[in-house]
Amino acid sequence: MKRIAVMTSGGDAPGMNPAIRAVVRSAIANGMEVYGIRQAYSGLLAGDFERLTNREVSGILQRGGTILQTARNEEFKTAQGQRRALRRLNEHGIEGLVVIGGDGSLRGALALHQQGFPVVGIPGSIDNDIWGTNMSIGVDTALNTILDALDRLRDTASSHERAFLIEVMGRNCGYLALMSGILGGAELTLIPERDMELDEVAARLEDAYLRGKNHAIAVIAEGAKHKIDEVAEFLKGHNVGFEVRITILGHIQRGGSPSAFDRLLATRMGVKAIDCLCKGTFGVMVGLNGRDMSPVPLEEVTSRTRAANMEYYDLAEILSR
Repeated sequence: MKRIAVMTSGGDAPGMNPAIRAVVRSAIANGMEVYGIRQAYSGLLAGDFERLTNREVSGILQRGGTILQTARNEEFKTAQGQRRALRRLNEHGIEGLVVIGGDGSLRGALALHQQGFPVVGIPGSIDNDIWGTNMSIGVDTALNTILDALDRLRDTASSHERAFLIEVMGRNCGYLALMSGILGGAELTLIPERDMELDEVAARLEDAYLRGKNHAIAVIAEGAKHKIDEVAEFLKGHNVGFEVRITILGHIQRGGSPSAFDRLLATRMGVKAIDCLCKGTFGVMVGLNGRDMSPVPLEEVTSRTRAANMEYYDLAEILSR
């Protein structure tokens, strides 16, 4: 294998640039040419390829986002779109592809693999919802961003005796909400994996007030059964003792310089992806299994999603009292 390509796809995650850097430098060390595909599957269909050398990836280790940019594309989901993608890869003499991204991106990688093209995936998703890996690129940085915001909000909540409802990302997986709730000392956490009715939310906040707390924090995953506006509206009609305020962190969770953990994780995954291509191990995603990097079949990765660990939920319940 002499010429490969790399792309970042789906939602951006801190650490994608270190992964690109590792892929490029490891591939060059193995005697390969590397091309970056801009704008993910949209750029693949458009033939937007750019040669990457060690110089092009110099100085990106500490940068958030992705230098290759990212986009979503509906055409690629069709058989016609996938045939067009294969044609573009063949036109540029590409013999292998590394796809860095979340569930939808890895499904695209699987589609190319099923067409017979050599593909290796790298998990990049701040939700930590990708099956087959203990941790995805970007999760640690996003979690630290949330904790920084939560700590700051606690200061003002305490000063004014308020309850803050803080919405974090996580449409299907409550990992970020659950872990930030534990590590940030939240009074309650709402996640998609475990329902909590509004009456109980109100009771928990009122209990915190009656026990003499001068603030309360509720962390709410965006995919929780009751949305943050619904919770706030319900609490307006129930005197829980605290004034209630809403903060939606939004896309701030995706940005910022990747943490030391994410830089190392992304680097190891990028090197392992090239190792898989060199050894002829295709149709896999590089996953973190304990301390080791292991190839996991894309069919397995895309057949299910990773949910938050309910043992942590029980821990959060104990610590929040």
